[in-house]
Amino acid sequence: MFREMRRKKQQMTKEACDEILTQGTSGVLALSGDDGYPYAVPISYVYDGEKIYFHCAKSGHKLDAIKRNPKASFCVIGQDQIVPEEYTTYFRSVIAFGTIRILEDDYEKMDAIKKLAVKYAPEDTPENRQDAIEREWAPLCMLEMTIDHLTGKEAKELIKR
Repeated sequence: MFREMRRKKQQMTKEACDEILTQGTSGVLALSGDDGYPYAVPISYVYDGEKIYFHCAKSGHKLDAIKRNPKASFCVIGQDQIVPEEYTTYFRSVIAFGTIRILEDDYEKMDAIKKLAVKYAPEDTPENRQDAIEREWAPLCMLEMTIDHLTGKEAKELIKR
């Protein structure tokens, strides 16, 4: 169903992909947009080792696209070092393919937003994070991506031999 990577020697391990997804702070979510046009949007996220969570408003292009077609891909660039003297880049990136669902259950929604809050404000107190969540709860929508296929690729110069 999913294509095999053409340059298999550059394929990263699942563990390396997990590391990039865990450490990354943003990625690009690609959806099937209006009138058949792709819709790719930069977005913050959190990865819990199994699923990817995003937050958004309760209406807009992103939600309309997901309601129409929940299939998506999400790309995170872990490294992008330009090497001008070699006319190349030393890169590492991960693409997750899967389906997105809108979290309707308040418990699931709270669990997901807490994961996001801890990732982006790890030094804050649990009480301050909870206060921030409660302030923004009414307009908050949380999305959960179930990963069907995960692939990572790195520049051949970065491959550990």
